[in-house]
Amino acid sequence: MTTTSSDSHTWNLIYLEHLLKEWGHEVTNLGACVPDELVIDQCSRLRPDIVVVSSVNGHGANDGLRLIRKVRAVQELAGLPAVIGGKLGTAGNAAAWAPRLREAGFDAVFEESEGILPFRGFLDRLAARVQV
Repeated sequence: MTTTSSDSHTWNLIYLEHLLKEWGHEVTNLGACVPDELVIDQCSRLRPDIVVVSSVNGHGANDGLRLIRKVRAVQELAGLPAVIGGKLGTAGNAAAWAPRLREAGFDAVFEESEGILPFRGFLDRLAARVQV
């Protein structure tokens, strides 16, 4: 789990980390203002089941597009499930970003107004696919 390189908020990461652990997942929290290269290095080293990108500062979409393109360019990470959520834009147009983020390589995009249930549903579906 990570924020983007420009997002210095940590409360969202702490919340998500505790929530994911409560749901039975192992979590590596990379913290705030994580450079794209560090995300890629840690994903290559740790081989997580999923990458969760959380944004609070409203620049998640721009930073997320750059990050996911770099992740998908690494052959061993091309199929790694990746999601992004939170405050994705600053102009109240978060819904406009979702198609671009999915097209760039995110498996799912969660807008802050949706709450946590769609994210939980995605994780449950992902876990069911892995167990098959």
